[in-house]
Amino acid sequence: MLNSKERSNLRGIAQNIEPVAQLGKTSVNEDDGSFTASFVNSLSEALEARELIKITVLKNAAFSAKEIADDLANELNAEVVATIGHKIVLYRFSNKKGIKHIEF
Repeated sequence: MLNSKERSNLRGIAQNIEPVAQLGKTSVNEDDGSFTASFVNSLSEALEARELIKITVLKNAAFSAKEIADDLANELNAEVVATIGHKIVLYRFSNKKGIKHIEF
């Protein structure tokens, strides 16, 4: 669980990163509203490699960024850092060796 100082630090870092994925109609299963496996896998790999990612929620998505953020974080075992407009910022500590970890 992130405290407010850590969350603020991560929001500052996230301002300078580009979104790694776009979430739209095709990223969510129409039957049950869950995320597609390929979308979740690609985000999980990105979190392992970077620890902090930004996702753009397209205007054609069925839900807003705020509605999707918590479900997506639960699916990825990540923390929601921020949801601003159509952007979601997620953080998960990576156990992968050889990457630069985010310092708090």
